[in-house]
Amino acid sequence: MSNLPDDPEGAEERERMLRSMLEGFFGDRTDEVLAQMRAQGIDPAALAGMPGAGTPDPATMQHVLAQVQRLLSASGDGPVNTDVAHDIARQVAVAEGDPSLTGGQAKAATDALGVAELWLDAVTDLPPAGGRAHAWSRSEWVEATLPAWNRLVAPVATSVADALATVLRDQLPGELGDDALDMPGLAGLPAGALGGGAFDPAQMMRRLGSAVFGMQVGQAAGTLSREVFGATDVGVPLLSEPATVLLPTNVTAFADGLDAPLEEVRHFLALREAAHARLFTHVPWLAAHLHGLVEQYARGITIDLDVLEQQVRDIDPSDPEALRGALTGGVFGLQHTPEQEATLLRLETALALVEGWVTEVAATAALPHLPHTYPLREMIRRRRAAGGPAEHTFATLVGLELRPRRSRDATALFAHVLAEGGPQARDAVWEHPDLLPGTADLDDPAGYFTRRQEQAEEQSDVDAALAQILDAADRSAKDGDAEDGGSPSS
Repeated sequence: MSNLPDDPEGAEERERMLRSMLEGFFGDRTDEVLAQMRAQGIDPAALAGMPGAGTPDPATMQHVLAQVQRLLSASGDGPVNTDVAHDIARQVAVAEGDPSLTGGQAKAATDALGVAELWLDAVTDLPPAGGRAHAWSRSEWVEATLPAWNRLVAPVATSVADALATVLRDQLPGELGDDALDMPGLAGLPAGALGGGAFDPAQMMRRLGSAVFGMQVGQAAGTLSREVFGATDVGVPLLSEPATVLLPTNVTAFADGLDAPLEEVRHFLALREAAHARLFTHVPWLAAHLHGLVEQYARGITIDLDVLEQQVRDIDPSDPEALRGALTGGVFGLQHTPEQEATLLRLETALALVEGWVTEVAATAALPHLPHTYPLREMIRRRRAAGGPAEHTFATLVGLELRPRRSRDATALFAHVLAEGGPQARDAVWEHPDLLPGTADLDDPAGYFTRRQEQAEEQSDVDAALAQILDAADRSAKDGDAEDGGSPSS
């Protein structure tokens, strides 16, 4: 790519200069951008090749800008740059190692998932999810679940990009031509370096926003791939088809340091995965309900344009650091409306109920077979309650945390329902979204059946009143027909 002589010290200096330029846009994500360039076969040192220690060579800098533009414009103008998300996620997934699974590891995982189905058959009427049992590497998990993460983040990414573009359109010239090359950050480039024609700052910010969101989604998904045990750990369905999954590398890492043997840990985690899969598959409305709440919450986020305008009013469009800060510095003034708070409460309650049902069912199935059932259940509960770096990243991106804050209360609720009404009553909780337990039930599990009886009686009264109204209307119609039939013909 460069005809420069072999000069290690010069190469380091050139790469430092390129890093300085990119840091203006990407801040602490610059290493990810450079890694992305290398993954695409681009040598940063060669890109930044300069004939001397002085002013950058305009032709070389034009080439640099073209390569960065290629990075930013991949996957079109969508709210999340899916190519960047994919590449970053794959890099993060393998950063701590992602060895190929041996035949023994894969067989142990799929066998554990098969045994889990047999144990669950004894404690719940919900049948197996069907589909294949998989043993996946971290990279395979990324490939299968990243589309779902992109969909979750897309609504808020769109809102942020639209708001920022609106403010920039008012603050900056609508288009910048080659006179933009007089800006300090672009000085010295030849005419046409910006691609020829007009340069739209708002469009640039949309693409930069898409790239930044892509990097953050990729970082979070890649980090999650090192934390999860299957496809359902976060409580939101991530697969388009029914299946059960274990990640043997992560299962083994989790079992290290525990008192329970690896085989017991593997079977316990397989029970949780299979229970989740049964619930998501055979409660047909549940997946759509959870995704709908997440999307409703994200789309309903409002951005205070006055706050945003105040933050970007004095931004110099030639200052990449200022532009990057406007995009990623938390200056959007995200507002939670009362409707948003209500949606968030419904989502947190639903996630807690999913976690509570799975915890109760998996523990009931495990107790006859696994001596460490209770310690393992408590370990998982604490792990879910604490969350991890990836979940915190998604909380920043979408404005919500995919953590069941009240999972202990939900587990107590399902244990009470099981004790009072048996497995059928426990599983009947999922018959319809309108019948889902609410916060009052989590506050007072012992009063669940009393409240449901009162609810049933109220509904019965409504049904009886409606039947009377319909009956009266029917009698009136019949009387009218009789009168019409008895009237003399004309």
